[in-house]
Amino acid sequence: MSVNRCVRLFSRLQRHINSRTSCRVTSGCNLLLQQHRASSVVCCRNVSSNGSNSKPPDTSLFVPVSLKTDNLGDGSVGAELTQPLDKSELLKMLNRFYKRKEMQKLAADQGLDARLFHQAFISFRKYVLEMTSLPADLHIILNDICCGAGHTDDIYPYFLRHAKQIFPMLDCMDDLRKISDLRVPANWYPEARAIQRKVIFHAGPTNSGKTYHAIQRYLAAKSGVYCGPLKLLAHEIFEKSNSASVPCDLVTGEERTFVDPEGRAAGHVACTIEMCNVNTPYEVAVIDEIQMIRDLSRGWAWTRALLGLCAEEIHVCGEPAAVDFIRELMYTTGEEVEVHNYQRLTPFSVLNHAVESLDNLRPGDCIVCFSKNDIYSLSRQIEARGLECAVIYGSLPPGTKLSQAKKFNDPDDPCKILVATDAIGMGLNLSIKRIIFNSLVKPNINEKGEKQMETISTSQALQIAGRAGRFSSVFKEGEVTTMHRDDLAVLKEILSHSVDPIQTAGLHPTAEQIEMFAYHLPDATLSNLVDIFVSLSQVDGMYFVCNIDDFKFLADMIQHIPLNLRSRYVFCTAPINKKQPFVCTSFLKFARQFSRDEPLTFNWVCRHIGWPLAAPKNIKDLVHLEAVHDVLDLYLWLSYRFMDMFPDTALIREIQRELDDVIQTGVRNITRLIRATDPNITDPLQTHSNSLDQTGSSKEETGSTFLTKGRGPRGPGGRMDSSLTSRLVRDGLLTPDLLKQLQREWSQSSSRSAPLSEQTNKNSKGKRKKK
Repeated sequence: MSVNRCVRLFSRLQRHINSRTSCRVTSGCNLLLQQHRASSVVCCRNVSSNGSNSKPPDTSLFVPVSLKTDNLGDGSVGAELTQPLDKSELLKMLNRFYKRKEMQKLAADQGLDARLFHQAFISFRKYVLEMTSLPADLHIILNDICCGAGHTDDIYPYFLRHAKQIFPMLDCMDDLRKISDLRVPANWYPEARAIQRKVIFHAGPTNSGKTYHAIQRYLAAKSGVYCGPLKLLAHEIFEKSNSASVPCDLVTGEERTFVDPEGRAAGHVACTIEMCNVNTPYEVAVIDEIQMIRDLSRGWAWTRALLGLCAEEIHVCGEPAAVDFIRELMYTTGEEVEVHNYQRLTPFSVLNHAVESLDNLRPGDCIVCFSKNDIYSLSRQIEARGLECAVIYGSLPPGTKLSQAKKFNDPDDPCKILVATDAIGMGLNLSIKRIIFNSLVKPNINEKGEKQMETISTSQALQIAGRAGRFSSVFKEGEVTTMHRDDLAVLKEILSHSVDPIQTAGLHPTAEQIEMFAYHLPDATLSNLVDIFVSLSQVDGMYFVCNIDDFKFLADMIQHIPLNLRSRYVFCTAPINKKQPFVCTSFLKFARQFSRDEPLTFNWVCRHIGWPLAAPKNIKDLVHLEAVHDVLDLYLWLSYRFMDMFPDTALIREIQRELDDVIQTGVRNITRLIRATDPNITDPLQTHSNSLDQTGSSKEETGSTFLTKGRGPRGPGGRMDSSLTSRLVRDGLLTPDLLKQLQREWSQSSSRSAPLSEQTNKNSKGKRKKK
């Protein structure tokens, strides 16, 4: 090699070392250990001086980044300066490095725990062994170690550089912790902190007039905002305000209604809690159902409204169990809480007997279920007895719920029975005399996002039971009982307890916080960003981070679609029912069309949903129509966030109203739809009675037997049958259809085994005679 060639190679090597690494390569294990001890001392001093005890991150969430290795500028400089490396010797040397405890300790100080150290080493080893040409500085160090001129520990700076390249969060952990510090959420709202707000808590049970008094102050104010948990409640206040000659706008996730023909904002607005504007000043703000601040999914919206609304007066309505917590929360903002207590306006009592049979239903009864399948079953049985019933459950459109409620409340309508889920707990004014709990077990989502069956809480039981005998209804006193006798004692036990006091409020990462995370971790997916955020987040003892599983579900669904971060975040906050495949498919198509920068027009949506849609012929059709209604809701929700890409709001709203009418017709004929879904469906009462008759039971014993999903058959007088079959049905592990199938198989098995039994008996008799 010529002298000029050597000079050029050495100059390129010097530039390469200066530009590619800030690590100073040192030889020998002693110096590394000295640095380790010194950094440990500094670290200890920092911890003692700052008093910080931040929790270690969940490193299982750290996803290694793929390195781009095709842009090395030095080519084979290292090999030209030294010699090609022996791969087998390299492998031995790298494995020795991996086993060095001192190296693991040094790596741990840089945030590489055992999991990350292992992942980083695997990546580093693959990089060294598979790269055709390594950076010159690394090549020279490896060659020196192979030749005995260096120590294995000299690899460490290059290993650490590689680790920080594939785990970029290691270099910015302090910044990430600061971004995810949620310990003082009151400071997120400087406009609210700049004024002295007066907080009035209207505390009382259901039907105590607490919200009425808050609304009266809202109507008397020059400007105001009402924040409710449901669209139905926002609609109710919107209509009440305008009927009282107080101009009021309506703002929900899917709807904006301005009373001014020219679109100017009115002084008052009724909105769903997530849609409240924390930057607009008001004289009065009303936050309804404040106890939902502890809700695992939506609690963040109540926290945001309570801490952030810029109003001279904040009127909070909710359960007395929230008073002490709201006082404590307002103490952190320096605001006092004035409490107004209310008593229930009309009494309700728990009856001493259960209904036990649908034959004992009376006008004004409402049967509460926690399953849509139970609603289908019960409505079928009720109408089989010649009674009309209204049906209300959560996935019905608001218009259909109001239509069913109007039908049930109308004194001239023959419909006097209501079958509903706990969707009646708030948002609907119903004339109910007696609440009947069909079950006391409800599916819930726990803190880990897992679904589990739980007995309803005292708060939930009171919220539902309180719908009986509401003030201003035709019934001046309410009654509460259960369908099954042995549930009655459990219900009384639940209602005898006081409501658990609220202890924490929900929080949720904002779009701005996620954007700052993404700045530091540009290659991470949105789902991974949120996971790391929650893992690193620090919250005060008064707060918790809300469940983000739905957000992550949507983020993973559209991860492959090219969207900017803000748009992706907005799409993932869309309120959709992920249990509906058609809704999820539509969400995916909306995101894909949006990413192509192609507007989602009315004609495009009509082609997608197959409009016009026919009236439902069975329950499956009805469920599909409900899903289509949710898809139109999704379009309207997105249209207010991306107006140019979802331009045909008025046309979509028009066909949604038509669809609502079709669904209302289907729900009015729900019994016919159930019958069309399965012509063989019979009353479970009759089915179970017949099966018992076939096995030899008398009709007197089975005449009062009653069976529904989730409960077991009842014996005479409503006594609980303790058989295995009963327990399986009661726990929801066996349905009436499966029970019939098992009975048929048992009968066939018994008939086949009968001849064998007779032959066995004959043989045994013959043997005895011989003896």
